[in-house]
Amino acid sequence: MTRQYFGTDGIRGTVGQPPITPDFVLRLAHAVGRVLKRTEARPRVLIGKDTRISGYMLESALESGFNSAGVDVVLLGPLPTPGVAYLTRAQRASLGVVISASHNAFADNGIKFFSAQGTKLDDEWELAVEAALQEPPVWAESAALGKARRLDDAAGRYTEFCKSTFASDLTLRGLRLVVDGAHGAAYQVAPQVFHELGADVTSIGCAPDGLNINKGVGATHPEALIEAVKAQGADYGIALDGDADRLQLIDATGRLFNGDELLYLMVTERLARGDKIEGVVGTLMTNKAIEVALRARGIEFVRAKVGDRYVLEELHRRGWLLGGEGSGHLLALDRHTTGDGIVSALQVLQACVRSGKRVAELLADVQLFPQTLINVRLRDGQDWRTNQALVAETERTEAELGDSGRVLIRASGTEPLLRVMVEAREAAQAEACARRLVAQVEAQ
Repeated sequence: MTRQYFGTDGIRGTVGQPPITPDFVLRLAHAVGRVLKRTEARPRVLIGKDTRISGYMLESALESGFNSAGVDVVLLGPLPTPGVAYLTRAQRASLGVVISASHNAFADNGIKFFSAQGTKLDDEWELAVEAALQEPPVWAESAALGKARRLDDAAGRYTEFCKSTFASDLTLRGLRLVVDGAHGAAYQVAPQVFHELGADVTSIGCAPDGLNINKGVGATHPEALIEAVKAQGADYGIALDGDADRLQLIDATGRLFNGDELLYLMVTERLARGDKIEGVVGTLMTNKAIEVALRARGIEFVRAKVGDRYVLEELHRRGWLLGGEGSGHLLALDRHTTGDGIVSALQVLQACVRSGKRVAELLADVQLFPQTLINVRLRDGQDWRTNQALVAETERTEAELGDSGRVLIRASGTEPLLRVMVEAREAAQAEACARRLVAQVEAQ
């Protein structure tokens, strides 16, 4: 069976267009409830959301769908995606549900799920839900209907969890931080966490109105944070996205550090403490400089498909702890079961406090390879995989780059685009190679 609704991270789309409509979301919750009831007599699910105006509507639809299947619901209100994952595990719930479209604009929304252990669910579970969606509903009788209640201190509980991931013998006292909440789910929690650990905190992007999530702020728009850090004379800026599962970090000079660099820093901080790191998982897009630097330290590096769920699957398969993406989805499984922007920021700041060095100093031995990424629009029916000229040019380019670069060509999962990426030690070489490859695609 193939997926009809689930993508790489739940179900997402434009509000008011299938599948993000209240009638479908009600049916979805009912189907999920029926799947849960195959193994539990009285399941209980937690529902959290970000700050999009559509969250009210979708929350009500989910609540009704679950209740109609005989499933109890606990409403968490606005809470970061990793906060829902944590509370699902802490509350011993059957399932966690998040209403969010992450870094997308407010007009989009989505539904994603966490297991009772606070982890992403596997393909088999998603396919079971898709199959249940094809079946007629079985409404619970009145006496068996689910109930709903609200957990009023959800944000406070998650705040304490985040603080617990920071070394108890350290403090952020003396650091000036600007925290950008992207007008999203972490608008209350994030500033509070860093303040309670001792930092002097200024906030931007922490005034949601239902329509401004990710608008000109947050991890996908770091320009506002760069300006604020310079204006405030802050040590660092911390940028989260709408559901706060990804991180971008800016230092006092305005330099932006991406997820690849921060992942390497988290690895080296653990090595400095004497921890043993067997391996690290990145993605097909992870900068080659990170792979080179890790291998120089004797650490195995493995690439998964793009998407934090695939990084997580590879970590579980190998029994490793650290992985991530350049977008800022970072996984430290000795701290949390899923990617968490706040927890990741605390790991980075912990490294700075413990070493007495700034982020730039800790990353002095890593110079990211220049990267050229060109999106090529494909014509209807164009099969780039059978393009022999492209195959030959790819082989020539890889031979030219050797161990000092790499080529990655992959199709977009959502648009008729081919993404052509080349990394090299020199920016001019990366661009020249990428354009030669694109020329072969366009000539097909």
